[in-house]
Amino acid sequence: MHPFHHAQNQADKAAYIMAGSGETVTYGQLDASSNQGAHLFRSLGLQRGDVIALMMENNARYFEIAWAAQRAGLYFVCVSTKLTAAEAEYILEDCGAKVFITSPAMGPVIDEIAKALPGLTLYAVGGAHSPCADFEAARAPMPTTPIADESAGSDMLYSSGTTGRPKGVKPALSDLPIDAPHALQMMAQGLFGFTGDSVYLSPAPLYHAAPLRWCMVVHKLGGTVIVMEKYEPEAALALIEKYKVTCGQFVPTHFVRMLKLPEDVRTKYDVSSMRSAIHAAAPCPVPVKEQMIAWWGPVIYEYYAGTEGNGFCWINAENWLTHKGSVGQAVLGELRICDENGDPLPPRTEGTVYFANGPAVNYHNAPEKTAESYNKHGWTTLGDVGWVDEEGYLYLTDRKSFMIISGGVNIYPQEIENLLITHPKVADAAVVGAPCEEMGEKVVAVIQPMNFGDDQVALAEELMTFARANLSHVKSPRRIDFMAELPRHPTGKLYKRLIRDAYWGKGESRIV
Repeated sequence: MHPFHHAQNQADKAAYIMAGSGETVTYGQLDASSNQGAHLFRSLGLQRGDVIALMMENNARYFEIAWAAQRAGLYFVCVSTKLTAAEAEYILEDCGAKVFITSPAMGPVIDEIAKALPGLTLYAVGGAHSPCADFEAARAPMPTTPIADESAGSDMLYSSGTTGRPKGVKPALSDLPIDAPHALQMMAQGLFGFTGDSVYLSPAPLYHAAPLRWCMVVHKLGGTVIVMEKYEPEAALALIEKYKVTCGQFVPTHFVRMLKLPEDVRTKYDVSSMRSAIHAAAPCPVPVKEQMIAWWGPVIYEYYAGTEGNGFCWINAENWLTHKGSVGQAVLGELRICDENGDPLPPRTEGTVYFANGPAVNYHNAPEKTAESYNKHGWTTLGDVGWVDEEGYLYLTDRKSFMIISGGVNIYPQEIENLLITHPKVADAAVVGAPCEEMGEKVVAVIQPMNFGDDQVALAEELMTFARANLSHVKSPRRIDFMAELPRHPTGKLYKRLIRDAYWGKGESRIV
């Protein structure tokens, strides 16, 4: 199970199609270009276990680079295009990347990274872009045959921690052949019905774990991926009809935007080819999921997992309709709900969600974070809170340390709070997620100003500008409110639940 097998057996079949441009890359082309990429990496001195990083928009070179790294035994780190230069620099230094591949679309960010990390080898796709060399030009003279020492590489993706600093998830490299099956591939086949005939719609950025991994699973099986450069709800429906898409992975925001289309627009597209519409990454409101099942039929699947890969729950439409709100039963690892001491709790009792007897968690260069994810029994957690019913169905009731999930993107408040508190007019700051009909949640900053009598409209605008100058757009507050004093315990602990609950209608608001 690997693209090279499909290159031998069906070289002219589309491995993927870029939805906007229509550019098609066949399995024969993917095999040749990934071999050339592997030779290029070897010519640069990269050996098994070394690291490359990508930071670019969805484009036709993305998978060529990822598969080149995979067959050269390298780790490939996919960096969000939404990050600032400083945020990206931290990841590049932490992962130890030796080669950085980007695109002209990243603009000034590239220049800042180049200045900050002068020892990094830089390439750009789509032509040379100072200070980056032309990746395709460097790759072109390389052989299209495999390198002599092929071995299986892996993605190395970053999951932010409660401190706001990203944590690298670096799995041990497999000693098996590059075409050996793995757990996600077997789940795709067994749980979601993926086959070599699958046509998979990918509507999300490829730097996210789920889109990247599911697309590469489709390539291992010999299916075709339709890559959207940017998600648009009507365009997604049109693509499903045009290519007779059979499967895809979504976040609830995608569903919400589809459902908000005028009914005559929604219903004019034929979506009957869909066999598995998978969603994850954020809680899906029950009414939204009910509407999607009514519209698309019983093809809506949900799963709960993390980049860490320590466990996996899933649920199909039929079981969800009798267990509304559940994210499913465990199929990788065993669910345990534990109290603050790490001891198991009975069914329907809320606690921290752990997985027992699942894959290990190991954060790169963060032994303290690794240790925090384990309890005394050796079970691992992503920090979520929930409960399990008598049948083993998991229901999530809280987020990782008040993590905000906006449009399927994880946003950690502490990093934003740490910035806002440095502003001279801010005495204290708390950041929470507030309801947002379209995105699920939006980032709200609650500020205790140095002088509560200041013009709060002007101060809010000033803080918005300050945040956007220092944070990526997705992390910047969409709303700023003020309190005379934030609710802190004398020990300094912030009672953030009191603030968050005011926005979710769970308590008496103290927000001005």
